[in-house]
Amino acid sequence: MNIEFGRNSLRAMIAVFGLAVVLSGCATRPDSADTAAVAAYEEANDPIEPLNRYFFELNNFLDIIILRPAAEIYDGVLPTIAKDGVRNFLDNLRSPVILANDLLQGEWDRAGDTTARFGINTTAGVLGLGDPATGWGYERHGEDFGQTLAVYGVGEGPYFYAPLLGPAPPRDLAGFGVDQFFDPLTYILWDDGYTIPVTRFVVNGIDLRARNLDTLDEIERTSIDYYAAIRSLYRQSRADEIQNGVTDVDALPDISNINFTSDE
Repeated sequence: MNIEFGRNSLRAMIAVFGLAVVLSGCATRPDSADTAAVAAYEEANDPIEPLNRYFFELNNFLDIIILRPAAEIYDGVLPTIAKDGVRNFLDNLRSPVILANDLLQGEWDRAGDTTARFGINTTAGVLGLGDPATGWGYERHGEDFGQTLAVYGVGEGPYFYAPLLGPAPPRDLAGFGVDQFFDPLTYILWDDGYTIPVTRFVVNGIDLRARNLDTLDEIERTSIDYYAAIRSLYRQSRADEIQNGVTDVDALPDISNINFTSDE
């Protein structure tokens, strides 16, 4: 990926989000007298829900005709060891981005793990195709600039579901753009500036889809509202990533008034 490609990608994301902001009046806020509806509206934090649902259905259509069939072929043709090699290689390529965000968050131990993982897997793991680092006690983790912004108190902003990218509220969309500048591949002047980034994006998408074939089928089958279920799961997943898997006790319900000696 060259610098111009990174700039074009960022411009495209900004343009899409700008469209969303312009159309933000599409969702009508409930009457203030209906407190339950207002509370649900604010909890969803999805003021452009009609537009988001349109993009969701568009992505779902592309999934049905392109991504899912490709993922099923990928999952059925490649042996597990090959698929694991692809995942390991893609994760290893992302190590510089993870390291930059570890450092920005002051996570020195995790930064050390990221550095060790990259060194071990690039060498002993044969350019990252293997993952001996995990067996040696250096566990895999992910970080991105959206998480870094959250650590410093930046709010998620209104929910946004982007074409191709999926859930991408302002904080995470901005983080996605900044992470391109942390990625060394951005500064390599390829003969064709689009081949490498597009290939990585496509392969990553197919691999992730293949790994979640049954999970997404189950979510869609059991959900009353598939869109709302994905929105909720995304937020739960992001909250867990931001907390590095540690429960935020401040977010737990208040149990101080529960009477443990009765059925009340």
